[in-house]
Amino acid sequence: QVHLVESGGGSVQAGDSLKLSCAASGYIFGCGVGWYRQAPGKEVRELVSTISSDGTIRYADSVKGRFTISKDNTKKTLYLQMNSLKSEDTAVYYCAAEGICGVGYMEYWGQGTQVTVSS
Repeated sequence: QVHLVESGGGSVQAGDSLKLSCAASGYIFGCGVGWYRQAPGKEVRELVSTISSDGTIRYADSVKGRFTISKDNTKKTLYLQMNSLKSEDTAVYYCAAEGICGVGYMEYWGQGTQVTVSS
């Protein structure tokens, strides 16, 4: 059974940094993984950043140059370093992982971690 557990969220001021972690268990970590977020009042989770099974990294335009995704396959942990945070980054952040490598569909999701940025 696959479990993804996020940590590292919190309440910070605009301009501060946070680093999110996502620990995976019961999962082959070489498949595509990523971070998504759902802002208050929005129904859709938006892509923040992903690492595909071939290592390609993708960022949402809104976070390019500020956020950095990385992973440690040995520790089965995904990270999201978030710098220069803005109030519009406030959201619940979810990590996700493909069930079938290479198809781009995130089958597994964590429970989310809240990030609140005050201006």
